[in-house]
Amino acid sequence: MKFKIYKYIAGFFSIAILTTSCVDNEDLVQVDPNNDAVDSFWKSDQDALEGLNAAYGSLLTDGTYMRSTPLLLDLKGDDCRSNSPWDAMYNVGRFNSNVSNAAIYGWAYETYYQGIYRANQVLTNVPGINFENNELKNRILGQAYFLRGLFLFHAVNMFKNVPVPTEIAAIYPQKTQAEGWAQVIADFKKAAELLPTAYTNVTGLDAGQKGRATKGAALGYLGKAYLFTKDFPNARDTFKQVIDLGVYSLMSNYRDNFTDTNENNAESLFEVQFSRDAGGVDLGWGGAPASGWGKTSARAITYAPRAFGWTDVQPTWTLYNEYQLEKTTANTIDPRLDATMFYNKPGGMQLYGQNFATFYAGNPGDLNDLFCRKYQNSDGNYANEFDWRSGINERLLRYADILLMYAECLNETGNTAGAYTYIQMVRGRVGLPNLATVKPNMTQAQMRDQIGHERFLEFPLEGHRFDDIRRWGWLEDTAKLAWLKSRDVEFNSYAAGREYFPIPQLEMDNNPGTSQNSGY
Repeated sequence: MKFKIYKYIAGFFSIAILTTSCVDNEDLVQVDPNNDAVDSFWKSDQDALEGLNAAYGSLLTDGTYMRSTPLLLDLKGDDCRSNSPWDAMYNVGRFNSNVSNAAIYGWAYETYYQGIYRANQVLTNVPGINFENNELKNRILGQAYFLRGLFLFHAVNMFKNVPVPTEIAAIYPQKTQAEGWAQVIADFKKAAELLPTAYTNVTGLDAGQKGRATKGAALGYLGKAYLFTKDFPNARDTFKQVIDLGVYSLMSNYRDNFTDTNENNAESLFEVQFSRDAGGVDLGWGGAPASGWGKTSARAITYAPRAFGWTDVQPTWTLYNEYQLEKTTANTIDPRLDATMFYNKPGGMQLYGQNFATFYAGNPGDLNDLFCRKYQNSDGNYANEFDWRSGINERLLRYADILLMYAECLNETGNTAGAYTYIQMVRGRVGLPNLATVKPNMTQAQMRDQIGHERFLEFPLEGHRFDDIRRWGWLEDTAKLAWLKSRDVEFNSYAAGREYFPIPQLEMDNNPGTSQNSGY
C-alpha cells in the first residue's frame, strides 16, 4: 500500500552543530547524548528503508508540496494571480519577495536542504549495510539519488547559485548554477541506472508499493534537467527513452490527473502521496516530524474558490480567454477549461454540491470571477476545504509533459515536422483538431510559439508555466516581456534578476561567503 511510504523516524536526524574558529569539520558534528539513534541505526535493510522514507517525508511538509512549493512555482506565471492579504504570498507573483522576510520561499529552501540531508544520510550509510537482497539495496540507493536530485533541482531552478551537498558536512559552499545543474544531472543518471520501471514485480520490503521513484521518473527529470540547460539532443534522447519504456499513456479523462480518484495512474511518472487516512490529524508545518502529523495537503484550501477556502490563488482571464481560441472537433470548448477553473458557465457549473450561479448570485464580483478547480475536493463529497485536509496527490510529472517536451526537443534539433505527432497526442486527448491540418508546415519559430500555447493550456496551475517563460528567455526579450505584461499585470513589477528568489538571509548569515542573487 502507498501508505507504507509514510513511516519515518522521528528524532533520528537530530545533530548539534557547534562552531569555533579552530576545529575541523568532523569535530562540528556532535551526537546528541540523549539520542542514541545515530549509533544504533543503519544496521539492517529495514533501517535503510525507514531512512529513505524520511527523505520522502520532506516532500510532504509546508516547505515543499503541502503548500509552499506549488505557490512558488505557480504564482509567477501568467496563468494565475494572487490577491492574498498575506504580503509574502501576494508578492511572489509580483517578483517582490522580501529579503528580510523569508516566509514561504525560505521555508521551501530550508526543506529542500532537509530533504537533501536525509538523502545523503541514505547514500552515506546504506552502502555499508549487508543486504540479503542486493536488488533492494540498489533500489533504496536509486531512490535516494532521485530524491536528492529532485530537491536540488528545485533549489537550483528557483534560487540559482546554491550549495550542492553530496556528503555529510557542517558547511557547504555556494556553487554556480552550472555546477548545481551538473549534480542534478548526475543524480538522475545514477537513479535511472538503479531504479525499476515499477514495484509490482520486485521482491523485498518495498514490493508493490506505489509512490516510489521509478526509472521513468528519473529519466523524465533527467530529460527536464537537460532541457532546462538547453542540451536539446540529450534531452530529446532521454525523453525518447521514457516513451520507449512503453509503460505510460494519457488518461482519457484529463481531470483524472487532479483528483483523489485514479491516483498513480498510467499518465503519472511521479506524484507526492497525500492521504486523509494516513498518520494523525495535525498539519506538517516543518521542523522535526511529530507523531501527530497527518499526510494531507493544504493546497486545496489555499487555492479554493471564495467561501470554500482562502482563494489566495486564482486563474487569470488570459488563461480563460486562450481556451476560447480553438474549438474541439465537436465544436465545443476545450474540456480542459472546466477541469482547470470554476466560472459562471452558461448552463450551470457545480462546486462542492452548489450551483455556481446560485451560490454567488448575491455577489457580482464573485459571480463574474474565476476560481481554481484543479486539486480541489469539489465534486460533492466535501462541503468546503476548511478542514485543511486534502488527500489529493500532487502530480509532479505527467506523461503529457514528456510528450510536449519531446516535441520541443525535436523542433529545437531541426525536426519540426516530427514534433506534430507528439503534440497531437496531447491535443487529441481533449478532442482538438489535427494540428498538421489546421497549421501545416510551421517554421521552427512558429512551432516554438505553438508549443508555448499548447503547454499553457495543458499545464496551468501545475507549476510549469513560469519555468517555461524563464527558460525560453522571454523575460530578456523586450517584445515578449511587453506581451506578458499585457496578459498579466503582475509582470509590470518584474525587474532583472527577480526571476529567481533571494537566498534566505539565514543562509547568508550561517554560510560564510554566500553571495545574494542579483536584483536583491
